[in-house]
Amino acid sequence: MRVAFYAPMKAPDHPVPSGDRNMARLLWRAMERSGHEVVLASRLRGRVPDGDAAEQARRAKLGARIAERIVAGASPPPDLWFTYHLYYKAPDWIGPRVARTLDIPYVVAEASVAPKRAGGPWDMSYRAVLDALAQADAVIPLNPRNAACLPDSAKLRDLPPFVEIPDSPDRASARAHWRATAGLPDNAPWIIAAGMMRAGDKLASYRLLAEALGRLADLEWVVLLAGDGPARSAVEEAFAALPSGRVRFLGALPPEALHGLFSAGDLYVWPAVNEAYGMALLEAQALGLPVVAGREGGVPAVVADGVSGLLTAPRDDDALSAAIAQLLEDSGRRRALGQGAARYLRQSHGFAAAAEGLDCILRGAAADHRRGRPGA
Repeated sequence: MRVAFYAPMKAPDHPVPSGDRNMARLLWRAMERSGHEVVLASRLRGRVPDGDAAEQARRAKLGARIAERIVAGASPPPDLWFTYHLYYKAPDWIGPRVARTLDIPYVVAEASVAPKRAGGPWDMSYRAVLDALAQADAVIPLNPRNAACLPDSAKLRDLPPFVEIPDSPDRASARAHWRATAGLPDNAPWIIAAGMMRAGDKLASYRLLAEALGRLADLEWVVLLAGDGPARSAVEEAFAALPSGRVRFLGALPPEALHGLFSAGDLYVWPAVNEAYGMALLEAQALGLPVVAGREGGVPAVVADGVSGLLTAPRDDDALSAAIAQLLEDSGRRRALGQGAARYLRQSHGFAAAAEGLDCILRGAAADHRRGRPGA
């Protein structure tokens, strides 16, 4: 099928890296693996972060004009419309119009509904999400936390978050590289954390991590922070009280360098404040890195507690600190969980199985649409 792909939150070719962009790219490649022709429908960003009613109305009008141009100029027209990441701050103002006009299936992945937004500043966008979901032939929650709030359970299609399992660099070579690059000691475990440095949940996660590590000054460790962003100075301030020489800021890393870092590390830690599920959690485990993370949002769906890592009470720096200490003091358990992480990712979140599952969902949605039974 020829699939029109649209991500109102962030286009897959957006220059700023993020887990959201990574997932969009993975979905695109998964469709191509199954033989679909995928085309980028639009780069319009639907996101209005502050609830400005006039800006929402402007985006809606712009989306309508773009939809008209797509319908008029589509040659050949798409066989199916696919929208990734739909919620009240980033509705789809384009896809439903195109799909109705061309009478093609409309499929949504990673959608959520927040009823408390009804009647508030984002009411217009909130209702646009409800309208899009009502029209959809299939809805893929991706994050299982979102499934309960979606309006029509008959349309829901299960597809776990997934990653392409990268080839694992030789651990000894990876450690030698990072030992030289970041001046790392051999006699202390390397703790890895990766995330954009921005205000809100990401900054809260970094602050929780700093607080947890601050309780472990009597143990040997060094923490490597991969990421950058507008809240970098606030993150640096949060870690400033840790013992000298324990923290390395590595900046934003390209995927190959990040994967090498994961292969070299001993433990991945992320407090996961309000985390949807966490692409870095998936990638770290895929490369055999055991995880300590907060049991929040969709994280329990991507970390197997006691198998690939340890989950702690949400936003509890004491619990996080205790779990980190357990694994810092038990290298045998760290290795066992790392081996379990690699197995778990291959079995439950691998790319090939996800591509096959997504192909079945798309073909099923197309068949249901032809029969006039969306969500059947």
